Parts: sequence; C-alpha cells; structure tokens
Amino acid sequence: MELKRKIIVIVLLLCCCGAVILVASSAARHRDEQENNQETYCHLNQVLSNEASAFESDRLIDKKVRAYLQQWQIKGASLAVMRNDSLLYAKGYGQADEGVEMTPGKILRIASVSKLITAAGIMVLQDRDSLSIKDSVFAPGGILDCEPFRGWIRDRNYKNITIEHLLRHQGGFYRDPLFSSKDVKVQMGLSEAPVKEDFFKLVLSHPLRFAPGTSQKYSNFGYLLLSEIIERVSGEPYEEFIRKEVLEKAGCYDFHIAGNYYEDKLENEVRYYTHEGDGKFVEEYNGSGQMVERSYGGNNVTLLSGAGAWCASAAEIARFVASIDGRDEVPDIISKEAVEQMVEYFDENTYSLGWNDTTPEKGWSRTGTLSGTSALVKYFPDGECWIMITNSSTWKGPGLAKYTNSLFVSCRESCKGELPCRNLFLSPNPESDQDHTDVL
Repeated sequence: MELKRKIIVIVLLLCCCGAVILVASSAARHRDEQENNQETYCHLNQVLSNEASAFESDRLIDKKVRAYLQQWQIKGASLAVMRNDSLLYAKGYGQADEGVEMTPGKILRIASVSKLITAAGIMVLQDRDSLSIKDSVFAPGGILDCEPFRGWIRDRNYKNITIEHLLRHQGGFYRDPLFSSKDVKVQMGLSEAPVKEDFFKLVLSHPLRFAPGTSQKYSNFGYLLLSEIIERVSGEPYEEFIRKEVLEKAGCYDFHIAGNYYEDKLENEVRYYTHEGDGKFVEEYNGSGQMVERSYGGNNVTLLSGAGAWCASAAEIARFVASIDGRDEVPDIISKEAVEQMVEYFDENTYSLGWNDTTPEKGWSRTGTLSGTSALVKYFPDGECWIMITNSSTWKGPGLAKYTNSLFVSCRESCKGELPCRNLFLSPNPESDQDHTDVL
C-alpha cells in the first residue's frame, strides 16, 4: 500500500512538471511570436513609398482618386487597401504640406476613428478579466465610484450606466461639450481653458437626458470617460497603455495623440487645411480672443484623447484593423469572442462597439471628421478593407464619408481582379515582389 502511494505521488509530480514545462514552452513560443512579429512587420511608415504602389492597374485608382480630390478641393489624401489581412496598396495623393508630396508614410489626424482604438483597448482589458463591458461605471463598487466623480453626480440614474452603454453611445448624457471649450470656460467661470476634469464635472452634475440603454445619442464625452476607465483599470496613462498593449502588439509603431497647433506637428505629420468660407477662422479655443484657423487652435484636439485625438497613417490603420477582425491570416490582439462582440449587429438604431455600423450585407465602417481632416475605414463583406484619410475638411463635414464610400465602391469595380497579389506588411519594397502581375 505504501509503495502504491509513492508511485501515485511520483506520477502526480511528473504530471505537474510536464504541465509546467508545457506552460513555459507555450509562453516562450508566445514571446517568440511577438518578437518575430515585430521583426517581420516592419515600421511601415519608414519604408512604404508611392513607388511601391505604382503599377499598370494603379492608373485606374489614380484617375478616380485625383478626380475626387479635385471635386472636393482636398489638398491631399492617404489611401490603403487590404484584402484578407494583406496590404495590397498604399499611396499618397496631392500635398502633405506646402511643396511636400503626400506619401503613405505620412500620418494624419484620424478623428473619431480613434474610438475604434479605444474600444479595442477596452476589449483587451476584458480579455484579461480586468473588467467586463457589463460592469457598472458609477454604481457602488463601479470603476468610477470614487471621488471626485461621486461628489459630482446627483441623478441616481447614473448608477445604471455600464461600459457597454458608453461604447454604444447609450449613456444618456445631457450634453457633449468637448468642442465648446471657450463656452465652457465662460460658463464655469474658469481663468484657463477647461481640462478633462472640468468637462466631467460639468456633464455629470446634470440629470441624464434618458435612462441609460433606452436610446442613443452620439457622445464624444462617453469615449472620454472610456479613456479615463482605461487609465483607472490599467494604472497607466491612456496613451501609454494603448500604444504598448494595443497598437504595438498589432504591429503599429507610429500612432500618436495629436497636438493643437502647426508647431506641435510631428516630423512626418501633414498640414491641415480648412475649407474656404464662413467659419475658417474662429476665436482660439482657450478664450484668448485671438483669431486662428479652425484646424489649428479652434478646438482642443489633444483633450479629445480616445474620443478623437489619434494620428496615424492609412497603412498602419489597416494593420490595426487586421489585428481585430477575427481573420486567421494576422493574429488578433483580442479574443474571437471580443471580435464578435465588437461587430455584433442588432439594428440600424444601435451602434456597434467602436465601429459606426456592422450591417452584415454592407460590411463594417468607421468614420472620423475634424476641421482639416476626414477619415473612413470600410471593411467590405468579402474581406477587402479600404481606408482613406484626408488633410482637408469640406463643407460636407461628416457627410463626406458617404461620397468617400462611393469612391471606394467605384474603385473596386474598376480594378476588380487587378490589384497585385502581395503583402506590403511583409515586403514594402517593389523590388522584393516576385511578380506584380499576379492577382487575388
């Protein structure tokens, strides 16, 4: 009997050792994969060029894009096309700045496309069991059930707000004041431009418009709260956590929170142009009394944070989308369950998580608009994703996305079957492609 017990103990010890070895081996493989990904997926913005997307059928896209820019008086644009998680095409059109050519390595403000990045950050934390999108935000024990938030809230309905409500614009906030810094400064009697805490206090001290989850109203403020939630849960500044735990793991190394003025722009960032007409010049957002071009000082873009402050290239946005789309060609940074939650479609009156719309027969879309920029990410049902960012705003404002989508559809019809079979994520130089005539 004693011998039998000893044998059992030895067997159990061997099993435990085996399990430890397997876990260690799996962890090592995961580290190796991440390191290999960083080596394989190069810093795209440093190596992509317009020449890499100059081939015979390119003229079909060129003609349509240039006509589009001329029609809408857009100075410059960056376009990327991805199919089945392979980057087929990345090119710049027009001017990035005065006398500077637009190239695929230039970064641009992407406005509300930033919300897709913030939503992915929330899903990363959910996959780690650090939170759930069903978690309460302000209820007792909620993520923001603390001072100073607790002291600002008077309406008991706030306790019913969940993270999911914020993601779907269903929080019910009475106001979305992030583009009204000058007015908020006056209203609150501030001596300086309002900071995020001032906006939190202003909005949360008012009753809700509607009970959380019963309706929806687009809310940049809700995504500012999500940025705060990411900070509180991760213990890191929003930008640092997103860059390290979301973007870099997706193979994206050149995303940045935008500055407010031309002198704040990064080395490879474009210049922004506001369309001519009423409203091009406005009073500076901080209430200084100075008149500025709306694109540079008209709004506090930096404060938007996860609601609309990111800058990126179209090519790196494609790389990011490839990492949250549920396809197997590029490893996702979130679980399949998280991907399914983000793109689950309910009805036309319900926003998806981070995405504007995920209607199955139409595909997924994410738009973004600021003074001086517009952006559209369109993921078609056949696995092809088109992304365009401009450095000019138009009189259409957010309505421009409809025409950009039409441009994508037209380009797809014209060059169907003629884009080269390659992956610029892996080989960004045209000389490295064996055959530019192959098609997918």
